[in-house]
Amino acid sequence: MKRTFLFLFSFLLFVSTFAENYPYQSDVLWVTTPSHANWLYRLNEEAKITVSLYEYGVLKSDVKIEYSIGPDMMPVTKTGTVILKNGKAEISLGTLSRPGFKDCQLTVTLNGEEYKHHIKLGFEPEKLTPYTKYPSDFTDYWEKAKAEAAKCPMEVVKVFIPEYSNDKVDCYLVKLQVYKKGSYIYGYLTMPKKEGKYPVVVSPPGAGIKPMEPSKDLFYAENGCIRFDMEIHGIRPNLDTETYQSISKAFGNGNNSYLVNGLEDRDSYYMKKVYLSFPRVIDYLTSLPQWDGENVIAQGGSQGGALALVATGLDSRVTACAANHPALSDMAGYKDNRAGGYPHLFTNFTGMDTPEKLKTLEYYDVVNFARQIKVPVFMTWGYNDNVCPPTTSYIVYNTLQCKKEALITPVTEHWISQITRHHILDWIKGNLRK
Repeated sequence: MKRTFLFLFSFLLFVSTFAENYPYQSDVLWVTTPSHANWLYRLNEEAKITVSLYEYGVLKSDVKIEYSIGPDMMPVTKTGTVILKNGKAEISLGTLSRPGFKDCQLTVTLNGEEYKHHIKLGFEPEKLTPYTKYPSDFTDYWEKAKAEAAKCPMEVVKVFIPEYSNDKVDCYLVKLQVYKKGSYIYGYLTMPKKEGKYPVVVSPPGAGIKPMEPSKDLFYAENGCIRFDMEIHGIRPNLDTETYQSISKAFGNGNNSYLVNGLEDRDSYYMKKVYLSFPRVIDYLTSLPQWDGENVIAQGGSQGGALALVATGLDSRVTACAANHPALSDMAGYKDNRAGGYPHLFTNFTGMDTPEKLKTLEYYDVVNFARQIKVPVFMTWGYNDNVCPPTTSYIVYNTLQCKKEALITPVTEHWISQITRHHILDWIKGNLRK
């Protein structure tokens, strides 16, 4: 990831399209089988994988595989080669003496084309703890900030959007004033057409500045939930892709990227407005006559998963939270010589390692909001994720001291399946207050 919004947009597109272990319509299939079926090992226990490779569905032999091994998101500590014999080869990843993950990256060249794969194995990750410190005035700071933001007058513009509506769902584009007068966010509000009282689900977005539309999540409203898909930058979400790319170019360059903009001071940091938009969004959603009067759920993935956890820790009206592979989690973890959370401030940016910026991070890191959460939380993540690494997802989950449930999908990278999306909704419906 380079330090511009355009590259951020392109990077996320690249990750989702080309960088997965099992790319669509590839002639080559890797099969990597850990020596432990759950991909987890004890500290100081040797971890091994067996590698097989198929081309056109035919098992390959006498092929050279190059490998490199290192801790999760950290420099490589070992390299080597193996030859596939009788269709397989064994590689030792060694071990770790403290909780974490090791990543084995594989490369093969067939017919002049290079193919890559990787697999991460864990070593007692349930013992991972945050590096990020908890400020003594954390709660007081955010209570005062919420009280100040609450003085901002409520302004709502709501427009019916027929292209995302159907015989079961009504969709609206909402513009909502938040934080300070003249500061807005947008969102798509989807609601069941049928008269009734329904839980509300607020869903913050993933990282970047890009178009958004609610079609992939209409099933929430079709299954009895009011859903609000948020935009956080105050930019109308139905602009075309080219316009968004132009906005991304102008919005910030280098260390002016919104995820580091103003990081030298907790009150100037860009994300303060974003975090304080959640109480106002919840004000709006709980004012709807169709709300059931009880249930407010925060749900999202990646940056959206981080913000869902933030909203839950920030606003006691949230009754449950579902987050997949949350970003913004133990971001200073690199200071402990291990993976830190997206946006990987200490590897993808410059000048981040200052006392002032590290102090600001303490007030915005997801792990410190996780400490506040008292309601049920569902989390899901994969081990092969290089955007929001498993190290930091485990740290968030381990920090939670509430009722919690995890769906761990080791092979998953930075995505979730449609089945898992529906599983999340099932969990939400199973954790509604009656």
